[in-house]
Amino acid sequence: MNLLDTGLLAAAGVAAGVVNAIAGGGSLISFPALLFVGYPTVTANVTNTVALWPGYIGGAVGYRAELSGQRRRAVTFGVTSVVGAVLGCLLLLVTPENVFGALVPILIAVASLLLAVQPWVKKRLSASDRLTGRQHQILLHSGILLGGVYGAYFGAGLGVMLLGILGVFVHDRLQRVNAVRAVLSLVINTVACGAFAIFGPVRWSAVAVMAVASLAGGFLGARLARRLSPTVLRAVIVTFGLAVAVALAPH
Repeated sequence: MNLLDTGLLAAAGVAAGVVNAIAGGGSLISFPALLFVGYPTVTANVTNTVALWPGYIGGAVGYRAELSGQRRRAVTFGVTSVVGAVLGCLLLLVTPENVFGALVPILIAVASLLLAVQPWVKKRLSASDRLTGRQHQILLHSGILLGGVYGAYFGAGLGVMLLGILGVFVHDRLQRVNAVRAVLSLVINTVACGAFAIFGPVRWSAVAVMAVASLAGGFLGARLARRLSPTVLRAVIVTFGLAVAVALAPH
């Protein structure tokens, strides 16, 4: 890499770390940057996953105040997300990339719309007797499992998807729910990072640049997200999620 490429990847790493901490979808910034400097698609995909992993640490640590009292919730959901992430890694190894890639814009758009209508859906679910406690848990963990699969396979918009799911089924303040989302994003990407570091064509020179940058961006993004009101935060995440879906849609 030359100096220009290094600077571009560093800037992309910071921006991706910020976006991932606030809403998810930072891969839409960092992945094209890796393609721009000349890496093949699959190489860019696995390198991007490994490079952004420190940013998820920064995001999770940045939410440590909001995570207070949520250890059991985070651990329970984390187990489900690990199972999904393992399945997602296996899917990436055995399935043609274009098959799942064609679904990515749809999944992100659905997750964004789910977050947009989350207050209404949550109110309806709370007032309805049609969902038992067991049914509620099955739907919640099924959604987290799907998020784990998706996050390990591709990952762009993972935070939007997870926050949309958690926002409907977890009755708590949005900032606290977003903190759990940050932990689950870290767990999923840790599994994927480990798998790709062993089996994937990772370019470690790019990782060295972007990892430090994404860590700094993760801390910064968590600070920015905490200062936003729940209404503004929801609007920002929904808008960004729909923008990601449009950008990834076939043209």
